[in-house]
Amino acid sequence: MDVSVIKVGNSRGIRLSKTLIERYNIKDTVEVIMEKGYMILKPKTVVRKGWEDSFRKMHENGDDKALMSDVFEDENFEEWK
Repeated sequence: MDVSVIKVGNSRGIRLSKTLIERYNIKDTVEVIMEKGYMILKPKTVVRKGWEDSFRKMHENGDDKALMSDVFEDENFEEWK
């Protein structure tokens, strides 16, 4: 597939079709990976995006309690020494 290099202000850029944007789930940012003789454009996503707001809402609703105890009744702490 050929893509034209276009002028963007004082820089140059490429324009990707809507089909490519949707197919590869490109949002706001791509990572450019430089290899010998070519570049790879990789969609970049923010890992755990929105989790902070979700956790805050869970806390406000009192829904952030542990589902299970972090210590079991038959746990032997001596074996960890």
